[in-house]
Amino acid sequence: MTGGAGFIGSHVAEAYVARGWSVTIVDNLSSGRRENLPKGADFVELDIRNGGLRDLFRERGGFELVNHHAAQIDVRVSVERPRIDADINIGGLLNVLEAARESGTRRVVFVSSGGVVYGDARDRPIPETAPKRPESPYGVSKLVGELYLRCFRLLHGLDYAALRYSNVYGPRQDPHGEAGVVAIFSSQLLKGEPIKIFGSGEQTRDYVFVEDVVSANMLVSEAELGDGCELDDRAFNVGTSRETSVNELARKLMEAAGREAVIERAAARAGELEWSCLACDKLKKLGWEAAVDISEGLARTYQWIAETSG
Repeated sequence: MTGGAGFIGSHVAEAYVARGWSVTIVDNLSSGRRENLPKGADFVELDIRNGGLRDLFRERGGFELVNHHAAQIDVRVSVERPRIDADINIGGLLNVLEAARESGTRRVVFVSSGGVVYGDARDRPIPETAPKRPESPYGVSKLVGELYLRCFRLLHGLDYAALRYSNVYGPRQDPHGEAGVVAIFSSQLLKGEPIKIFGSGEQTRDYVFVEDVVSANMLVSEAELGDGCELDDRAFNVGTSRETSVNELARKLMEAAGREAVIERAAARAGELEWSCLACDKLKKLGWEAAVDISEGLARTYQWIAETSG
């Protein structure tokens, strides 16, 4: 799998190893960490854009399944440097898909996004069939990735599933990135710093615990997914279908930590969505359910960050 040294990818790789699968992890460690790598997995330090990736597939005799978590995930970076975003998220994906096609891979599990792909959606919660209105280069690159996967399936028979994540949180999340608000708030609490909230704080997100995201990956790695050929036929939202405001998130986290913090208000971020919440009926029909309540998930995340910080 790619990106297996990262926050979410390492948890997924760990689950594959626990199932007794032979796992090879490809990661360039630009954001992933060696300490996240699960025992029992082979590790190859390599950029997904590197031509050596296709050599690796040939040398290993191909892989039955490719789980593709490696990506550029920072919306701000995509806005400021759209070519870099496209190079990694589109060019890198194409390199992976070509290697998979050439070596006879059975299925690719692709990580898309349930927030940026839909953009300012009207349906609440958002189903997979909602119009796609990405408002950042990152959102565009994820949608283009899904379109390429559909194309490779039609042209070459390469099977795939696209997982459209909501806001994932949990142990191993980076408190220094844009996407990890739970980890950022946890770090601020531990340091006795104010919790910084942009805008009114009433904007909502669908926060899903990483353990539930792992179970979704395991399910679509092996499940029968049908024969549909439209884009949304192979796409699955991964969330809780429950909205939590940023203000409520901060309050729940303080309760979980047993600490109080001053709330520091800052100007709203330009272009930030007012709400995001995913309908997950398709995964539920396959037997999946988000099982970890947000209070439990926040407590487990804060405890991990407290134990590993400093």
